[in-house]
Amino acid sequence: MNRLPRGATAALLGLSLALLGTGTAHPVPAPADVSTAGESDRVRLELPRPTGPLAVGRDTLHLVDTDRPDPWVPEVGARELMVSLYYPARSGRGPTAPYMTTGEARAFLEGRDLAEVVPAETLSGTRTHARPGATPLRGKFPLVVLSPGFTVNRSTLTSLAEELAGRGYVVAAVDHAYESVGTTFPGNRLLTCVACDKVPELGYGAVARGRARDVSFVLDRLTDRSPAWRHARMIDPARIGMAGHSIGGASAASAMMGDRRMRAGVNLDGSFFDPVPAGGLGGRPFMVLGTGVEDTSWVRDWPNLDGWKRWLTVSGSGHFTFTDIPVLADQLGLLPPDEPLSGDRSQQITRRYVAAFFDLHLKGVGRPLLDGPSPEYPEVVFHRTN
Repeated sequence: MNRLPRGATAALLGLSLALLGTGTAHPVPAPADVSTAGESDRVRLELPRPTGPLAVGRDTLHLVDTDRPDPWVPEVGARELMVSLYYPARSGRGPTAPYMTTGEARAFLEGRDLAEVVPAETLSGTRTHARPGATPLRGKFPLVVLSPGFTVNRSTLTSLAEELAGRGYVVAAVDHAYESVGTTFPGNRLLTCVACDKVPELGYGAVARGRARDVSFVLDRLTDRSPAWRHARMIDPARIGMAGHSIGGASAASAMMGDRRMRAGVNLDGSFFDPVPAGGLGGRPFMVLGTGVEDTSWVRDWPNLDGWKRWLTVSGSGHFTFTDIPVLADQLGLLPPDEPLSGDRSQQITRRYVAAFFDLHLKGVGRPLLDGPSPEYPEVVFHRTN
């Protein structure tokens, strides 16, 4: 029996982290309410530094699809998205980008019964490594779209986004309105998870299909003749991939089903609630990377993945292993005792294998890491290959 996306389950049940077309686009300034978390009585959380050779810049866009009403709250009108663009940049000095707003952090912690344990300012003040508005490098780079798990926002994939950008990718991390417990939109609007109340009736397949449309719209606005992003010339439209966590990972397959611009996809521990069709993905490569818990939808859809493919699992991992959450939980002493993989190790594995996949399929660079078990990463089990 297919289970709920495990990220959704944790949030909906209020589990503790310790137990864990056309449109308009508006550049968005860095939020003003983010704490620096520099007080001596507060833990200073930090993401792992990117291992690539390049500096990382970040811009933020507010995209509005005026041709499509919001699927969860139709009365508000057009579908809205928040997109963080990470990109290879020239080295320089200056403050790094905020992790999330204090409002987003408070909503995240309240959703996990941690509001009395961790100050919102501690989470929002997490140190990142991308500099807002940094001067971009010259050249054309592959684009990777990232989509987060249900109920959590795009900030939870920051470490992966920075890693890919430091290795020579443009990364678009997308927040889908009304699908997280809290995402800040322009006008200081904190949009909450209206979808959480509607999914039991509509099904999680509706989330994956809706995100596929969101991603196609993002690609339209980043690659058309009048792009929404000022540095869109950096993007090579012939080399586009997508990865996501939980329902965001399942949405990578959904996006590839409907948009031939997507050349490769990665599903990080998400059930395929929108089944991969018998006709496959047109021979395009796809990788699933998850826990040791067998997902029946992966078993069902594996034969329909008709290109290069890998099914990898990580020993000692949990559903959130493939996000920033274990890194931050470890620093707070909140890592689940039944998940022995450390926060740092979880990110080392996630970043290394996802980067290797896109290096191979978007850059054409051979990566033996994907050929079979590695003594450097004994936790990674090659469950199935082609």
